Amino acid sequence: MPTIDISRYQAKKPAPKPKESPQQENRFFQLMNRDISFGGRELSDKKKEYLYLELSSLLQAGINLKSSFELILADQKSEQDKKLFTGIQQAVLGGTTFSQALHKSGRFSMYEVYSLQIGEETGKQIEVLQDLAGFYQNKIKQRRKIVSALTYPGIVLSSSLGAVFFMLKFIVPMFGEVFKRFGGHLPWITQKIIGISEALENNFFKFFVVIAAVTITLFTQRHTLWFRKWSARLLLKIPVVGNLVQKIYLARFCNSMRLLISARLPLLRAIALIREMIGFYPIEDSLRKVEAEIMNGKSLHQSMQQFGIYPSKMIQLLKVGEETGQLDYFFAKVSEQYIEEVEYKTTALSSMMEPLIIIFLGLIVGVILISMYLPLFQMSNSFQ
Repeated sequence: MPTIDISRYQAKKPAPKPKESPQQENRFFQLMNRDISFGGRELSDKKKEYLYLELSSLLQAGINLKSSFELILADQKSEQDKKLFTGIQQAVLGGTTFSQALHKSGRFSMYEVYSLQIGEETGKQIEVLQDLAGFYQNKIKQRRKIVSALTYPGIVLSSSLGAVFFMLKFIVPMFGEVFKRFGGHLPWITQKIIGISEALENNFFKFFVVIAAVTITLFTQRHTLWFRKWSARLLLKIPVVGNLVQKIYLARFCNSMRLLISARLPLLRAIALIREMIGFYPIEDSLRKVEAEIMNGKSLHQSMQQFGIYPSKMIQLLKVGEETGQLDYFFAKVSEQYIEEVEYKTTALSSMMEPLIIIFLGLIVGVILISMYLPLFQMSNSFQ
């Protein structure tokens, strides 16, 4: 696979701040490569898709970069976006390359900056822009399909749990008061349901505080190493869901590798960039070790095959890609395959969840109703 000396590209990067430690640089990469998140500075995937798609189309039509940005600016409604794109345009007009202008803005990942930098140096800027637009299109499409498939089951589950909570909080206590007035021995199941209702009534505030505390802890700790290790390990062990999460991140990994290798970025540099932006600990940790082993002379597929996160079929395809010098092509094929699998499994999971949720919660509601009516039947029989 042909490589490019990355040192001449790095020479054009803005000079780093003095006395910047490796830890500070690592935190910078984590910030720059973070996906959509609350309070994150990085531009949203949707806006990136729009920028790269419009810019590639305008440049391909023969319009220069200055005029292209003027057309893009005219279509902006958000003042914040206008300010961002105006700053990029002014930087480009001042002699800065487009990739450097994106880097200075602080709103784009190093993954994009390096891809565009290589595209500028090799005369393939339009192709790189199109690839980046396609990358974010696929990412957004995948997210939308997952959300769409899980929305209805989520609504059904939330509504049903709300109905169960209402019954336990308000309906069961009413029946409980009636049963206490009449006295007598209550059926076992009725006693248990009333006990659950009383526990909910007596400990509702404590329960709410515990849930709030757990939620806040998970939210504040979500970027820590221990939480990322624990949550990834837990997700991968959940039946069906674990395999789905694995395929989602593998598709993203393969698509990112395809884009960077197509842009003729050296393999080690591509792995280092993806390790910083992938956002999934098992892949991130494995890539750190893969990078070290490649530097010691091993091939990519040999370095990856020791990690269970990568399926054997994927390893075999990458082995063929290395042997034939078409690694980007095989990464693209693997990515397409995993994206199709994710779409199919998400739809199947949604279809399977809907009846299961309805049946499960129907049983719960049925048990509550039966437990409340059993004492009434006993009382009616005693009057006969």
